[in-house]
Amino acid sequence: MNPAPSNNASMRSSFLREMGITEWVDRSGLSATLSTSAVPQSNTQASPELTANPSAHSAEISGRWIFIGTKPQGDALTLFQNIVRALGLPNDAWAWQDQKASIDALIESSTVPLVAIAFGAASAQRLTGENAPLTELRGAIHSLMHGETEVPLIATLELAQVLAKPQEKALLWEDLLLARSVLQSL
Repeated sequence: MNPAPSNNASMRSSFLREMGITEWVDRSGLSATLSTSAVPQSNTQASPELTANPSAHSAEISGRWIFIGTKPQGDALTLFQNIVRALGLPNDAWAWQDQKASIDALIESSTVPLVAIAFGAASAQRLTGENAPLTELRGAIHSLMHGETEVPLIATLELAQVLAKPQEKALLWEDLLLARSVLQSL
């Protein structure tokens, strides 16, 4: 049973506030500003597993997200779960891949558009083949080549880094919104 749509919006607002996002612009033409006065101190509803919550927005998802990096644990896992929920990604719309593993099987088996998100400098540098610092790799659309298939790659901050410096949550969210817009344009 899915929660009521207003429940989903309330839950998404809570997740966004927790990530430090105070303004949400709905791409369907509606916009809302979240109040920062009710920012929750902790999220006690997060599950300890990497799972996504199917939502009413799953119909909008027309592609698949590949998250690449060191598998999050503890608070980083909670942050990742909140990101997946805030993006409204159902279980079958994303996959987590360790930064050292090959993503070839994920790319080959996909019949829908893909976007890859590299968490941290090590993942981003390995996948782009560039030695530039993460500050230079962020904010750009890179290409992850697999044969003749080109998958857009977005470099972003390591989740543990965002937890250590909460002011950087907005940068992480910018990268995720860039990835979403790239996927929607495919």
